[in-house]
Amino acid sequence: MDRMDTAEDLGRARDLVASAGRIVALTGAGVSTDSGIPDFRGPNGLWTRNPAAERLSNLQAYISSKEVREESWRARTGHPGWLAEPNAAHRALVDLERGGRLHAIITQNIDRLHQKAGSDPDRVIELHGTMFDTVCLGCGDRRDMQEALQRVRAGESDPPCRACGGILKSATISFGQALDAEVLDRARTGALWCDLMLVAGSSLTVQPAAGLVGIAAGAGATVIVCNASETPYDSCASAVLRGPLSDVLPALV
Repeated sequence: MDRMDTAEDLGRARDLVASAGRIVALTGAGVSTDSGIPDFRGPNGLWTRNPAAERLSNLQAYISSKEVREESWRARTGHPGWLAEPNAAHRALVDLERGGRLHAIITQNIDRLHQKAGSDPDRVIELHGTMFDTVCLGCGDRRDMQEALQRVRAGESDPPCRACGGILKSATISFGQALDAEVLDRARTGALWCDLMLVAGSSLTVQPAAGLVGIAAGAGATVIVCNASETPYDSCASAVLRGPLSDVLPALV
């Protein structure tokens, strides 16, 4: 697609949103950066500044190394997501939902800021899980994350599962870990059903999340990409918008 100038591209995107009746949003870390939660691969991203931090998101490293688990628990206790508040990008999607045209948000984010902003939790598909729960890798026991964090603050550097003594981790999807089949099926259904997929704040480099754009486009949906930098799926889009999502999404909606 030939890029238009900013004003023309925004106008085109607005027209596409206004004419769509079955919108599904696919959101990534860029939606939450203005809430104080850094992205991973952007110029100031967590892994850009500290490439070694990426190992904390590797399942095999987490299982095999107590050091990695202890570092992960320290990072969890200070995660900015505990105090983060939704920004204008989250609220813009709430407005679109209340207008009756946004039917689902497929999010790669684990911060639950969409729900906190007012999005219907039943419409939010947490593709990569949530930081608000723990899960045992042994028995599957699932509990509130704050219970484990209290144990960490009390001196347990790598708290084991209360039920079986197994390894606890956040209920998020790590590299090397399969997505929940039911959640992925919901996301694929949404991609096939929508008449417009609105990509917001995702670099579209992680599969299978990124592949949902191709699924939507292949089923005939219009695609709009809103991201600070280029993505591998920009060529699928009828409009591409750059800039901070807290500015772009309210202007679009």
